[in-house]
Amino acid sequence: MTLSEQVESTGTEEAYEEVEQANDLNRAVGKQLRLLRERAGLTQKELGDRLGYGPDLISALERGVRTPQREFLEAADELLDAGGLLKALIEDVERAKAKARVRHPAWFKDYARLERSAVEINFYNNHDVPGLLQTERRTRALYVMRKPVLDQDTVEQRVASRVDRQEILTRWPLPMVTAVIEEVVLRRPLGGWDIHREQLEHLLKLGRLPSVELQVMPSERSEHAGMGGPFVLLTPKGKPQVGYTEAQSSSNLITDPEEVRMLAARYGSIRAQALTMQESLVLIESLLGER
Repeated sequence: MTLSEQVESTGTEEAYEEVEQANDLNRAVGKQLRLLRERAGLTQKELGDRLGYGPDLISALERGVRTPQREFLEAADELLDAGGLLKALIEDVERAKAKARVRHPAWFKDYARLERSAVEINFYNNHDVPGLLQTERRTRALYVMRKPVLDQDTVEQRVASRVDRQEILTRWPLPMVTAVIEEVVLRRPLGGWDIHREQLEHLLKLGRLPSVELQVMPSERSEHAGMGGPFVLLTPKGKPQVGYTEAQSSSNLITDPEEVRMLAARYGSIRAQALTMQESLVLIESLLGER
């Protein structure tokens, strides 16, 4: 089965049009926000300080590369004395967001479409925390450190897309999510210790959810079934399980039943070699106590 056949029923072309419509709306909202801010005589930093947001977010919103949240529009409307102008946009923004959802690189869009309908997702990661489990600050730090360097608009779009994907963890019915993360990942403070501490605390919180099973692969293991690299096993609602691999801005959706079966068997071995869920949470807690 080809990739296009796998996602045919998801209406990919229509989804791309909906994304562009959402982008146009975000830009229109951004222009209104900028005009209201300038009318109030505030800089982006001043507005951010009064609303509890950073200037980078205000800049991204005004440029239309981030989708404004309901809470932001409500607070900004009051602060900027907009007379309900920004509040009136909330329904349109949320409707467009629900239709478009994400703004991903072209090579990732099809996987993201399948992920949205997943009833089960299994991650093995050997170099980073799975994107669905990352904090926003860690995600931004990862994109900022990319080489070659990404422009600010692209960084904000990628961050927004990843944060938006994370809604699957709280949207009912909850999918079953399992993840095996290498111990070295949890010891590497990408973005600085403050961001890393926040990430570890977030993993602890997620690891205690009934729909999330988190395990750590200790570095001292003498046998390791995952030496072939990271992968994802994903089961879309009403569809067969698929595999997914990604490296250097390219991706491979695996739909051949025998290949998927081998990935599933490999994942079972990886989980068996990793620490138990309780042992994994204890390790994460101990790492937090080291600093």
